[in-house]
Amino acid sequence: MSGGARVVARAGRGEAGFGLLVNQPGEQVLAVSEDDGNGEDPGTSASRPIWCLAHSVIRPAGRSTAGPGIAIVLRVGFRGWAADAIDFYDGLEEDNSKAYWQAHKATYDRSVRGPMEELLAELAGQFGPGRIFRPNRDVRFSADKSPYKTAIAATLDNGGYIQLSAAGLAAGRGMYMMAADQLQRYRQAVDAEPAGSAVAQIVAAARDAGIEVTSHDRLKTAPRGYPTDHPRIGLLRLKGLVTWRQWPAAAWLATPEAKSRLVEFLVQAEPIQDWLNAHVGPSQLAATRR
Repeated sequence: MSGGARVVARAGRGEAGFGLLVNQPGEQVLAVSEDDGNGEDPGTSASRPIWCLAHSVIRPAGRSTAGPGIAIVLRVGFRGWAADAIDFYDGLEEDNSKAYWQAHKATYDRSVRGPMEELLAELAGQFGPGRIFRPNRDVRFSADKSPYKTAIAATLDNGGYIQLSAAGLAAGRGMYMMAADQLQRYRQAVDAEPAGSAVAQIVAAARDAGIEVTSHDRLKTAPRGYPTDHPRIGLLRLKGLVTWRQWPAAAWLATPEAKSRLVEFLVQAEPIQDWLNAHVGPSQLAATRR
């Protein structure tokens, strides 16, 4: 058997004359072969393929019945998001309801969440473990009672945010919303030398590379205690510091190029993340005071 492949199960006869086996995220079924019971691997002279490959389910090919067989599964990794992932969110934006979600839950699991899980597993070694946000919106204090988020998003432990929606793919890195103690340390570092000049150069380089550098909010004027003509007043007015890049949905999204674009961005944005880690760091306040 070739490297990376493994036997996962014997396929018995189904009630309707065929069986079904479902592969796990990150795995692709190669074949299910008839086994004459002598223990030979599929593909040898003692066994004949009787199934064909589908995306997540193997189905009979050329036979009305299926005898016992062996499923061979190969780890294939992240291959991008297929068009039905975008279609899923197009539909959800039109009909954000529990009925729509339940009717298309299989598509979400297979074509939206599955690839995200595969991607995060592959990024973990370089950017830390990833965590996917729940798809349900918190509507307790919102006038908008739509039950589901119209994007899937995940964070990376070493700094990073990834989002897929009907609009396409997006990624960010940095500190989106700083707590009061973080904001104080951030402003002090921007004001000081050499830290302030360093971050100004890092931000300029990121923007030259086509990366947006922004914040969730900013002051209309200088923060208290800082002059309005400060050489880095634009950075001082920010209430956070994040890098951001978006890519409209296109054919490349259904290929491994999606990962390549994300990795390129995350590496380009690393200097800002490193600066924030060194000069701002995590909040020391209790969660209720942030």
